[in-house]
Amino acid sequence: RMSRHAQQLRDHDINPCVVESDASRKCLDDNNYDKNMCTAYFLKYKNCRKFWHNIMMQRKRNGVKPEMPSAEERRKMLESM
Repeated sequence: RMSRHAQQLRDHDINPCVVESDASRKCLDDNNYDKNMCTAYFLKYKNCRKFWHNIMMQRKRNGVKPEMPSAEERRKMLESM
């Protein structure tokens, strides 16, 4: 059984970067944990976190709840860009 924290990290409504995180982990697994082979995946994850963190901070400043948009809301936001 996963810890509550681990479950939250797997929850697409809470963590907007589950896909990028999984891709990074898979790359490490596939490349015998040679981090140099996975730089592009790490960068995508870092950019994802930075992007959604900025959105979250903007919503917080504007008093929008929840601060992190749901997975469905995020999908629509990305499609509109």
